[in-house]
Order: sequence, then C-alpha cells, then structure tokens
Amino acid sequence: MPWKVESVVDARRAFINDWLQKRHEGTFEAICELHGISRQVGYKWVERFLDGGLANLVDRSRAPVHRPQTTSEQVVEALIALRKRFPHYGPRKIRATLQASQPGVHWPAPSTIGDLLKSRGLVTERKRRRRTPAFTQPLAAATEPNIVWSADYKGTFKVAGRWCHPLTITDNASRYLLCVQGVDGESEELAWPVFDRVFREYGLPWRIRTDNGSPFATRGLAGLSRLSVRWTRLGIVHERIEPGKPQQNGRHERMHRTLKAHVVRPAKSTAAEQQRAFDEFREHYNQERPHEAIGQKTPAAVYRPSSRPMPAEPPEPDYPDDFLVRRAYKNGAFFWNGQEFPLGSALRQEAIGVEPIDDGVHRLWFGHVYLGELREKRKGVNEFIGNRT
Repeated sequence: MPWKVESVVDARRAFINDWLQKRHEGTFEAICELHGISRQVGYKWVERFLDGGLANLVDRSRAPVHRPQTTSEQVVEALIALRKRFPHYGPRKIRATLQASQPGVHWPAPSTIGDLLKSRGLVTERKRRRRTPAFTQPLAAATEPNIVWSADYKGTFKVAGRWCHPLTITDNASRYLLCVQGVDGESEELAWPVFDRVFREYGLPWRIRTDNGSPFATRGLAGLSRLSVRWTRLGIVHERIEPGKPQQNGRHERMHRTLKAHVVRPAKSTAAEQQRAFDEFREHYNQERPHEAIGQKTPAAVYRPSSRPMPAEPPEPDYPDDFLVRRAYKNGAFFWNGQEFPLGSALRQEAIGVEPIDDGVHRLWFGHVYLGELREKRKGVNEFIGNRT
C-alpha cells in the first residue's frame, strides 16, 4: 500500500533529521534507540543519505541489475576487445573504463564480465598463495594528495648491454605516478636530480616512504643518507618501512608489478626507447587506467599538485631560539668542549641543533631528526649516545 511506503520513508527522513541535529549532543546508539532501529540499520541509512541525499532513502529493487543470458553481442564484443587491448585489466577496471567512454550503455556487473572472459578463455587461473599479514606501525595515513609519496627502484635489467635502474615515485592517496626514470645506478648523485625535477614540477610532499636501501637510507645516525638529508632540509619526513616488510609500501609495490608486465618484459633495444616506453606507460597509468582503490577513477582525476613549492636551494634547518647551532666539519665530525664525535658523512658541513635538557645533558638534532644525546660526564670528558634506530 502506498501510504505504508511513504510512512517508512518519512521515518527514515525523521531519523536523518534527528541525526543531523543531535549527532554532536548524544551518542549514535541513543538516536537509533529513539527511532526503534539498530545501529547497523542506522549506519546503513546515514551512508545512503551521505551518498545521495534524502532521495536515496527509498527502498531499492532487489532484482538483478543484469542477467548474463541477455547480454547483447555488441556489449560482449566491446568487453572482449578491451580485454585483448589491455590483458592485465580485470572485470572491475574493464567495466569502469567502458562506463567512462560510453556512459549510455548498460554494462554487465563485474562478476558477469569475469564469467564471460573465462568462457572465452581470456582468464588464466592462478594458484592462491598465503599472504603475509600487514605490519602495523605509525606510518602516516595518506588521506589526501602529497601527504605521503613513495619511492623505490623497480629492480634492474639490461638495456643495450647496460644495467637500467628505474626510479619510481608515486603519490599514495591518488596513486598518481609522478615519475618513472631509468638511471644508471642507485646513488644519491643520480637520484637527487630526479627528485629535484619532480619537486619543481609538483611541489613538495610532507613525507616520503621508502625501504632501507641505498640511496634512501644508511646504517648511520638515524638512518640518514645524503639524499634524506636534503629531504630533511626541505621539511620532508623520511618514512622507512620495516626491513623485510615490503607490504608496508604495498601500493607502490603493486604499481611495480603492473609496470614490469607492461614495459620491462621484454626490454627495449636502446635506453631512449626504454625511457619512451616508461613515459607512455606513465601517461596511460595516470590518464586512462581506472584504479579500484580510488573508486575506479584515474589517478589524474584525483591528484593535484602540492601547495608547497620547491625553493631554489634546500634551506638550512630552522631551530628554536634556545638551541645552540654548531656546524659539522667536512668529515662529518662534531666538536663539543674540545672533544670530537663522528656523526657520519651524510651530515658533513650541516648545521646541527644542540638542545639543552639538563646540566651537562644535551640532545643533538638535524632539523626534525633526533641524532642522539650528549652527556658531559666530567670536565673534558663527554659521552655521545647516538640514535641508531
């Protein structure tokens, strides 16, 4: 009966109105109890409302959106053609791509597309493998672009008889592929020009997440390398994943798998051709390829450049007024009360902040990076406890 349908919808609207007015005054459970519904039902209607407003509170049809037996031949041909063009696209990505290019067509559900591809021999079954659970540690959440970038090298392979080391940089929130650059080695001298160019084009992130390998990190104080020292001077926090835990940078690793499948096997005949292949892949990955984790949008539709511009030169660290500032020597040594303490070559000629803590106790900092504690045990004899984590 129509009046029953209207009363149900009106009840849902009344619940939403109460939730909007009282959500900062009482608990969600109390609002649900007032309207005689469970929290699960309450969350369902709030989600519906946020997704489509009050008009989205009506009941939805439980009938299947699409029946496989009624799929038209034209739709099937389009699905198969796109799969053959991009063999690594799954059903969800195929559907999103076709919906974007032909929104007026009613495309089948991903499950139906998967069944269709299997029936045409376009899907190879893979053995399931046990996956390592994710490790939880205080890594920043990439809630919007430029909060966290990830960087790594995609292995090595030979191009025209020389080893190619593709340096890749991505934005974690949008999955935007900022850079794929083939370089001759994994050193600070070769990596910094790439980062410098990317920073000048897209601005600065707040954090960069990498593994513990060269040139990103060393076994020195606080894991600093010459490259991460430059990042620190730019106000960028260097996040290092736990050794042996690549899943902590899983988004970037997943991109590497796609990159390898598209442009690494087989390698091109010259370095110039290989770089063109990298550039073409990056264009396709950012502009054409929808990504499931961002609602089947393309990374280019989500990413926006940083509001923090790259300065002409990385500035000196800015320390509080109560800090003493001492510059490390060319060999990375730090002198205090006539005694030498090696800080490492990564900090050579850098400005070190000395924070007074107590009588005879100081903490050493490089920018926001804690280097260790300096203790004056007796006159002329000091002890330095370095941060080796």
